[in-house]
Amino acid sequence: MADGLLRRKISERKLDLIVDSAGTANYHVGSAPDKRMIETGKRNGTPIDFLRARQFTKADFKNFDYILVMDQSNFRNVSALASSNEDQQKVHYLLDELYPNQQAEVPDPYYGSLDDFQSVYELLDQATDAFLLNLFK
Repeated sequence: MADGLLRRKISERKLDLIVDSAGTANYHVGSAPDKRMIETGKRNGTPIDFLRARQFTKADFKNFDYILVMDQSNFRNVSALASSNEDQQKVHYLLDELYPNQQAEVPDPYYGSLDDFQSVYELLDQATDAFLLNLFK
């Protein structure tokens, strides 16, 4: 969802940025997002049905300036692939944009209700706004 939100906001603001998303595990590679998150995005004007899962790779450190992670597990898995201090400095918790230096985790709504998906959407909406604002300070 963060990918979809950033893509939408970048397009609306006519910014020259590239966004991509990747997981740290390979068991969903090629799959669409969860149907409930697709519906939540659609309801909120943020389509994500076109996205397909891919796995994070070492090449992502060369291809991107910022690596935003959702939780501690993602942070550990991505950091393990960093080849240098420069690579490691690119890795940030997305929610640090809202709660600096707290390493707050985005809740996983998978086992929750549709309200939980909406809550995560709203949290990510705020965090992506803050990220873009901080990026252009």
